[in-house]
Amino acid sequence: MSTPVPSRLALAGRLRTIIDSEIGLNIVDLGLIYDLQVSPDGTVMVKLTMTTPACPLARYIQQEVARVLQRTPGVRRGVIELVWDPPWSPHMIDPEVRHNRFL
Repeated sequence: MSTPVPSRLALAGRLRTIIDSEIGLNIVDLGLIYDLQVSPDGTVMVKLTMTTPACPLARYIQQEVARVLQRTPGVRRGVIELVWDPPWSPHMIDPEVRHNRFL
């Protein structure tokens, strides 16, 4: 019996373990994940961005996303696309997190 494909919610939860150490927030709540698609065949497509094009953590974050996908049961293939449109801004931080953390 094969492992079921994880839900988007389950994958988002796993991606929350990746912390942008410069800001101290996980990449999901920070708003770096622009899209997360899960196909029935176990292919996961992630569109993510960085806070700036010169982000020193870009390589690390991409590697960690790949690692999380590889270690998630039911994920057969992970595709990561780094995108810059729309440009990230602090308004993309989860509103509840933004309010509790910065106000």
